[in-house]
Amino acid sequence: MKVIGLTGSIGMGKSTTAGLFAAHGDAVWDADSEVHRLYEGAAVLPVSQLFPGVVVDGVIDRQKLSAAVIGKREALRALEAVVHPMVRAAELEFLEDARAVGAKIAVLDIPLLLETPRRQALDAVVVVSAPAEVQRERVMARAGMTAEKFEAIRAKQMPDALKRAKADYVIDTGAGIESAAQQVAAVREALLATR
Repeated sequence: MKVIGLTGSIGMGKSTTAGLFAAHGDAVWDADSEVHRLYEGAAVLPVSQLFPGVVVDGVIDRQKLSAAVIGKREALRALEAVVHPMVRAAELEFLEDARAVGAKIAVLDIPLLLETPRRQALDAVVVVSAPAEVQRERVMARAGMTAEKFEAIRAKQMPDALKRAKADYVIDTGAGIESAAQQVAAVREALLATR
């Protein structure tokens, strides 16, 4: 089974691209969705012990949690020490399940993939990208987005040019979904042709 790490900055079309892999029958795991599940389940108790007051109606309130850790390096490290092992365990379980059902390709959709030391465990890194003006247009169309918020998010992410340079494959979504689908098919073909 080939294991792909899929990543890309905000507004680049990563979720859509993950869906294109899924449409081929590939197993796809979404790290962000897993964090959401944990914030409604297994992470609630340990996180609430670290950060009292962040749980509302039995689930972690992401805005309250964000306020508790933003700009506080030690608090963020403490949160990551609780949540990251849980996310990693879920990822390993997903890969086991994908192997058990005979998946040819497993896709790990991880926003901060290139910011963490994960490269060695993957057969390929696929970066989803788009021109800066397309990215801005997509992000600014989101509910509640402001130019300041967008710039703050971008400032925290590795620059797109650097992500592209670290990629084995780049899927450019700037020309639309049909073009992206063709690129995904080509990446799959190339990967499946290698041993």
